[in-house]
Amino acid sequence: MNPEHRPIVMRGNRLLGAALVEHNLVKIEDLEKANERLLEVISTGENRQISLLGILCNEMRVLREEEVLSHLVESEGVGLIDLRSYEINEELRKGLDTGACWATWSLPFDREEDFVFIATVYYLSPAARAYWEKLYGTNIVWYGTTMDIIAEMLEKIESGGH
Repeated sequence: MNPEHRPIVMRGNRLLGAALVEHNLVKIEDLEKANERLLEVISTGENRQISLLGILCNEMRVLREEEVLSHLVESEGVGLIDLRSYEINEELRKGLDTGACWATWSLPFDREEDFVFIATVYYLSPAARAYWEKLYGTNIVWYGTTMDIIAEMLEKIESGGH
C-alpha cells in the first residue's frame, strides 16, 4: 500500500465499521476483532486484503456481503451494478489512481456531462465517498457492487486490460 493512501484506508474502514454497527449489520465485539485483524493486514500491504468488510465477511463470517448490498438498496436508495461487462470510460481510466480505488474500494467507471458514476463497496463509509467527491468536485451517482467485482476490475486495469 502506498503510504499516501494510509489515511483514507484507516478513516474509510473506521467509518465503515461504525456505520455497520449503527445499522445493526455487525456487533461491536465483532467489529473490534475485525479492526485488530485489519491492522495486521495493513502491515502486509496487500491491497486486495485490506478491507474491513472483507475480514467481516470472508474471514470472520459474521456478515454477508449480500446483507450490506440489500441495505444499500432498501435503506440508502443506491442501485447495484456489475461492471464485469462494462467498458470503463477511457478518460477516467487514464488518470485513475488505482491505489485510491483499492483504499476506498471504489471505481469511477463513467462520466456524462457533470456526472461521474462510481461503483463502490464502501458506500456506507462517509470518508470513502468524501474522497471521491473532493477529487471530482462534481455530481456523483453512486452504485453498490461486490468486493470481487471491484477487485477483478482493478486487477484488470493494473494489468493493462480493458
